[in-house]
Amino acid sequence: MQWFIDLSPVWQALLASLLMYAMTALGASFVFFSKKVNQTLLTALTGGAAGIMIAAGFFSLLLPAIEYESSTPAYITATLGFLLGGVFVVVGDLVLSRTQIKFRGLGDKKNALLFFAVTLHNIPEGMAVGVAFAVAPGLEGAALSALFLAIGIAIQNFPEGMCVAFPLRMKGMSPVRSFLFSQGSGAVEIPACVLGAVAATFIIGLMPWALSFSAGAMLAVVCSELIPECFSGNKTVASAGIVLGFCLMTVLDLALG
Repeated sequence: MQWFIDLSPVWQALLASLLMYAMTALGASFVFFSKKVNQTLLTALTGGAAGIMIAAGFFSLLLPAIEYESSTPAYITATLGFLLGGVFVVVGDLVLSRTQIKFRGLGDKKNALLFFAVTLHNIPEGMAVGVAFAVAPGLEGAALSALFLAIGIAIQNFPEGMCVAFPLRMKGMSPVRSFLFSQGSGAVEIPACVLGAVAATFIIGLMPWALSFSAGAMLAVVCSELIPECFSGNKTVASAGIVLGFCLMTVLDLALG
């Protein structure tokens, strides 16, 4: 452990980001475990993905945005950032629907919105870890605290990897492509984490806005795409999936955050 603490903040951030990415890829790899997709199982997993994203949007994004120290009052950054994130997705949805843009690889608008929303939310998470390592030198126990933050996010990334891969699989995408897109949504944490460590002073001022914006975008995608999708099947299974997914992410966030 001492060898890790002795590294520079940039190297610490890079190694931590690789761990976070690996857990996303591990969660996404579960799409390979079944040759035939069971519709009830996919409904439960899609509902679970919705619950996970709702909980992550609050505990991992909106709540930290409120708690971040900033010259702008928290009620402004959290509310306005959340609103802008939601408006961004709603407007993007309208534009994509009217223009009928085709997404090579992703298949359709719903897949694209889900992929982009989860990818977007991973960027400020990665930056937050990088910033934590950047401010660690000289502060007793700060490096370990930053490492524990990275481990907590890494564990959360496991179900998040599943929550991207399985809805894409449900839309008819092959297991390989579902995996590739899902692990790609977590790969953005690597440059974001390093950037956070390199440009910590500048990033800190933007973090509350980035976190709340991502929370609004994520909730908008959950409400517009995932919830309608899972409730088009078995409503009981979908409801159970959402509740269990929310509980799972709540436990992970509160126990490891």
